[in-house]
Amino acid sequence: MSEAADPSPLSRALAAAGRDLNALLAQHAAASPDLAAALAAMLGERLANLHAIAARAEHERNLADAALRDSEHRQRLSARIFDSTQDSIMMTDAKGDIIGVNAAFEQATGYTEQEVLGRNPRLLASGRHDSAFYGAIWTCLETSGQWRGEIWNRRKNGQVYPERYAIDAVYGADGAISAFVSVSSDVSALRAAHHQVDFLSNHDPLTLLPNRAVLAERTRQAIAAARHGERQIALLLFNLDRLQRINDSLGHETGDAMLQEMARRAGLLAGPDDILAHMGGDEFVLLLTDCLDSDAVIGAAKRLIDDISRPVQVGGHDLILTASVGISIYPRDGANPSELLKAADVALSHMKDTGRNGFRFFKGEMNAHALRWMSLETHLRRAIERGELSLNYQPQISISDGRICSMEALLRWRSPELGQVAPGDFIALAEDTGMILPIGNWVIRQACLQNKAWQDAGLTPLRVAVNVSAHQFMAGTVPAVVADALLESGLEARYLEIELTESVMMHDSESTAAQLAELTEMGVSISLDDFGTGYSSLGYLSRFMLDKLKIDQSFVRNITTEPRSAAIAQATIALAHGLSLVVIAEGVETEGQLAFLRAIGCDEVQGYLFSRAVPPDEMARLISGASQLLRLEPATE
Repeated sequence: MSEAADPSPLSRALAAAGRDLNALLAQHAAASPDLAAALAAMLGERLANLHAIAARAEHERNLADAALRDSEHRQRLSARIFDSTQDSIMMTDAKGDIIGVNAAFEQATGYTEQEVLGRNPRLLASGRHDSAFYGAIWTCLETSGQWRGEIWNRRKNGQVYPERYAIDAVYGADGAISAFVSVSSDVSALRAAHHQVDFLSNHDPLTLLPNRAVLAERTRQAIAAARHGERQIALLLFNLDRLQRINDSLGHETGDAMLQEMARRAGLLAGPDDILAHMGGDEFVLLLTDCLDSDAVIGAAKRLIDDISRPVQVGGHDLILTASVGISIYPRDGANPSELLKAADVALSHMKDTGRNGFRFFKGEMNAHALRWMSLETHLRRAIERGELSLNYQPQISISDGRICSMEALLRWRSPELGQVAPGDFIALAEDTGMILPIGNWVIRQACLQNKAWQDAGLTPLRVAVNVSAHQFMAGTVPAVVADALLESGLEARYLEIELTESVMMHDSESTAAQLAELTEMGVSISLDDFGTGYSSLGYLSRFMLDKLKIDQSFVRNITTEPRSAAIAQATIALAHGLSLVVIAEGVETEGQLAFLRAIGCDEVQGYLFSRAVPPDEMARLISGASQLLRLEPATE
């Protein structure tokens, strides 16, 4: 039987009394039947009422027992929650003295419950809040019964940390505050995470330097301060020259290590109010916020270049980088961060165009040049499809008999909007923008088609030389392009010459050597242009398959007036002949130059003494008279 079914003492007593009365009535029923019946009815009614009262009392007792059991369960559950929650819980009396804490409080603060019982929560005070702060909390609790916010507390070991608090007042039956309960959580880890996110959104994760957005804001602040103090500031935009080579040869980990080291070195040059930012890739900005004069800026630029160029040892390699710097000055070159950065970028581009490992200040004419450069790019992209590009041809003369022995195809561009554009202007642009690949391929194809057309017309078969950019060799497609051009035009390979510069051999010598070998196997001739003006190496002459060496016009120009130029030309011819190479001199303009070149054994010449570069129809007339010695007067453009 369950506990609820067990009768109460009152029910048991009433049942016994009923049994006793029934026995008594049974004894007297015979003597006085009517009286016994009346008494039985009366007592039965009374007993029924007493049983009903006993039943109600029993039900109420069962309800009270159930409520007690539920209360005890809730107390056990609350105690379990109190002890197991991850939030710190502290209970105080109405005066604010601690009357209980949970395990999370002990873990967070380092204090045990016994150490804090009866003490005021002031033992946790960090010292970061004044009395007015705590007074405001008490006022809020007294008026609204609760407070929410953050408090900096101090652990037992002295460490200060932030906590998010919820404090609530507990009211007694009389409506007065009888206690306070606070629940708090340590938010130091959350704050650190938020700080890290904020930092990474404003800084480069590799160098830990401010990024472009921070630089713009700091530059605005520096401009405002400079304007108020009538001072100037300088923005130094600098690139790490040829970092890509390190990435390609030694891997990006080595390149990243170099970036970090360069950022450290540049950072040592920045003053307390200066800003060093990483713009991405190999590009940085050093903003000097208080420049007395240009000499101070020049000194800073020189120190930057010198420090960057010191060797770095990474992974057992001694590596050297250089820096190219473009400089703009406030207020001379711009009134806001965008204008200063643009001006420095233009100056940096000019520094790269004229060489690296140096600095340039921005000048107004630089911006005009940059705008023209952009205009050229727009027009050049449409030049091929609009038929604006053409080839002129300059004859190459055999010194032994004065006959045209070959010719060089030279690219020309006449734009309807810009007029005749000098090759020195647009060839570099084509290489910078990658347009040199389609343009270079078109030149090879067009030269082959034109040369074959002349031969089909019955003109003397001659070899045509075509200049090929280093970018075309880097793409690795030169043999395939040449093969397609020869196939399409029907020109024999022996009537095509590929002319390359020494810079071609600098980029990827293995790939270059393979492509040159493939061209030689086809039967195409190979010539080395501008010998002696770049990174001359005798190793190139012995390693690569070459047929012809061209003496640069810078030596030919002074060959009769400067002994050094004459000696270089003579030594080049002797060296080339020792390697069984044909030698051609370009830029021949005087009879004296021609006589000297003939005297030292040069094989071929080209230049204005014989002919300028001419259109195809005029070149055809020159070829048709090739059986005669050329006796043209020096020509001018």
